[in-house]
Amino acid sequence: MGRLFEGPHIWIILLVVLIIWGAPKLPGFAKSLGQSMRIFRKEMKQMSDERAEDKKPAAEKDSPKDE
Repeated sequence: MGRLFEGPHIWIILLVVLIIWGAPKLPGFAKSLGQSMRIFRKEMKQMSDERAEDKKPAAEKDSPKDE
């Protein structure tokens, strides 16, 4: 009984639990996960853009452009 959660036993138990209770919820979970990853990537891109903008010399940011 002490080795119940070692090796493939835990994977078999998780698979049975997933099949019994989680199968109908998998499509919703996958959609939610995809949306979360999309939002995360968008935020990471915004942060890197802001960081790159902050690293520009102050003269480039503040000087007016000739028209």
